Amino acid sequence: MFESFFASKNSLLESLPEVRGKYIENAKLSKHTWFGVGGPAEVMYIPEDEEDLKLFLLKKPDVVPVTVIGGGSNLLIRDGGILGVVIKLDSQFFKKIEFDGSYLTVGAGVKNSDLKKVLIENEIGGLEFITSVPGRIGGLLRTNAGCFGNNVSNVLVKARIMNDWGEIYEVEKEDFNFSYRSSTFPENWIILDATFECAKKEKSEIKKILDEQKKYREEHQPINKRTAGSTFKNPEGLSAWKLIQDAGCQGLKVGGAEVSDKHANFLINSGNATAQDIEELGELIVEKVKEKTSIVLEWEVRRMGVKK
Repeated sequence: MFESFFASKNSLLESLPEVRGKYIENAKLSKHTWFGVGGPAEVMYIPEDEEDLKLFLLKKPDVVPVTVIGGGSNLLIRDGGILGVVIKLDSQFFKKIEFDGSYLTVGAGVKNSDLKKVLIENEIGGLEFITSVPGRIGGLLRTNAGCFGNNVSNVLVKARIMNDWGEIYEVEKEDFNFSYRSSTFPENWIILDATFECAKKEKSEIKKILDEQKKYREEHQPINKRTAGSTFKNPEGLSAWKLIQDAGCQGLKVGGAEVSDKHANFLINSGNATAQDIEELGELIVEKVKEKTSIVLEWEVRRMGVKK
């Protein structure tokens, strides 16, 4: 599978502190990503709550690397898996939602799509686009995710984060230094929850917007496919899908990975793809677009882990 981070007779699991949350050894990360590919996590840790997470971070061996994942919607995990501990905020504690009339505070573990009901019931407008972004709330901030002409940096007020010393503090929107599909997100930050500014809107209007967004995606994107959404960032003033299509890449295949015939910026696992197939297909697209236009596409999908 892969060589343990600790090259000794003792397993990584034996070196970790006792927690109230859950440890899963050799966790299948393919079950935690939208592509459905990738090797295992040496250990996956699902903390019970903030105190449990803090205890783990303070007491784990310093040499053990930690990787945080969310819903796995914008993620390509390589076939060799991830060494060390993979943290996923998947307990109910991290799925709390609070609304005070002006601001909506959402736990990092909440699925973006689960906000639809909350928005409608509380007549909250301005956040409809978030429900169409695949994944979970915690993953929105790292990439300044967005769609339908809006993005997180326009609606975020603040977030609570925990650093790798277990310290919790609030950070304002400005602290993320947001830009198009990116932020200066420190690797040791773990998002606990995020607070968004809200606007009053009629239920009927919210439902209309949500229905329009759903219809658009069904018509223009490969819904119900194993895909991570948009693979490459749009170069300034240009559309990545158009560049990919014009370079003759639509329908291109590598192993079990292929370029969607519905949207050229979507890569699809047709059923038996490996992470290597998908990454090689992406790099082939980068080469072909560069050959035709001299433009180098930048990956929007986050790649991590060890190549097999």
